[in-house]
Amino acid sequence: MVVEPVILEGRHIRLEPLSLDHIPQLCEVGLDPEIWRWTTSFVGNPADMRTYVETALRWRDEGTALPFVTIDKILDKVVGSTRYANIDNANRRLEIGWTWLGRQWQRTHVNTEAKYLLLQHAFESLGCIRVEFKTDALNEPARKALQRIGAKEEGILRRHMITEEGRIRDTVYYSIIDEEWPSVKAMLEGQLNRRIH
Repeated sequence: MVVEPVILEGRHIRLEPLSLDHIPQLCEVGLDPEIWRWTTSFVGNPADMRTYVETALRWRDEGTALPFVTIDKILDKVVGSTRYANIDNANRRLEIGWTWLGRQWQRTHVNTEAKYLLLQHAFESLGCIRVEFKTDALNEPARKALQRIGAKEEGILRRHMITEEGRIRDTVYYSIIDEEWPSVKAMLEGQLNRRIH
C-alpha cells in the first residue's frame, strides 16, 4: 500500500492535496470556534491555521498522513479540510479524520461525498482492508454521521486524550472493513443521489 498525493474528483466537490497556499482560503471559512468544539486542537486565528497546516504537512512528509482541502466545485472555493492519517502500510489500514467544514457546508452532501471519495480511493486504489474513524464520545452529531455512512462502532477508549482546554476526552472508534465496502458504497451512492437531485 503506497499512499501518495492525489486529486479525488466527485460530482460536486474535489479533494486536493493541502498546501501552505491554501491557508488564506482555509481562514475564510475555518476560524469559527464552533468548528473546533470537539477537536483536540483549536484554530482561532490565522497563526493557529498556519500551525495546523504545517503540522499536517509535517505528518505527510513523515508518511503518516495525507491531508486534503475540500473544494466546492460550483463555487470553486475551499470549504474545509480532511485527511488520511495514522497510515499503516504494513497492515493496509488508515484513518479518515481531522475533517472539518465551514458551517455553511455542514450537514450537506459535501461531507458525504468527501467520505465516499476517500473510502473509494482507500479500498479500490490503495487496497486497504480497514479504514478507521474516531471521535469524541460526547460529539453526538459526528457519531450519528459515522453511523449514517455505514461505519461500525467498535468501542470507547476511556480517558483517551486531553483537549487543549484540559478536558479529558473519551474517544469512540469506528471502522469500515474491505468486505463491507461494496454495501457501504451502494448506500453512500444512494444517499448522494437523493441529496443532490
